[in-house]
Amino acid sequence: MINNPVPLSAQTIDLLKQLGTATVYEAQGAFGALDSGIKPLSPTMKMVGPAFTIDMRPADNLMIHYALLHARPGDVLVIECKGFMEAGVWGDVLTTQAMTLGLAGIVVNGAVRDAQAIVDLHFPAFARGLSIKGTGKHQPGAINIPVTIGDCVIHPGDIVIGDRDGVVIVPPATLDHAISQSVAREEKESRFKTAIEQGATTAELMHLAETFRRFHLE
Repeated sequence: MINNPVPLSAQTIDLLKQLGTATVYEAQGAFGALDSGIKPLSPTMKMVGPAFTIDMRPADNLMIHYALLHARPGDVLVIECKGFMEAGVWGDVLTTQAMTLGLAGIVVNGAVRDAQAIVDLHFPAFARGLSIKGTGKHQPGAINIPVTIGDCVIHPGDIVIGDRDGVVIVPPATLDHAISQSVAREEKESRFKTAIEQGATTAELMHLAETFRRFHLE
């Protein structure tokens, strides 16, 4: 079991939340995005933190209870339950424990329940959907191993960023580069917006005239 997350300062967390998932995804080379089925329970939810991964059986959340004995403040639980949608593996009681532990949020490749209670608690929860059905607590699994959601592999300690657009994963070794490229991208887009307000078009700013000609779109 390995969980040695990169320490994230409050300033770094705030900056990553401000930059947003779409910017970070594009800036780091258009990789690391979880599929579009993973969405926040509320559009205002944002989270940043190192991944604490859980690999578990569908419809059985024993390993979540075990993981909460080992997770650290600031962690994001990444719960791989194989995309199973007919059981809510997480609810308001687990949310209360996660908040008491100081966790930064959860990502569930499956369903959760007690959605309104979780939203009211302002705990960032990202999931594939909702199910009122319960789970067993009988099946073993593993914590802090690489897990795969869609075509994205998440390693323990990877930086998880979530907001209304979705979730993106950043390897710790490339976090500084991802941040610098994201800031540069934001500055470029800010210049574009100013130019557009002054009469420029996206077509000219992105030098699309030749592409239009190639497709006879003159």
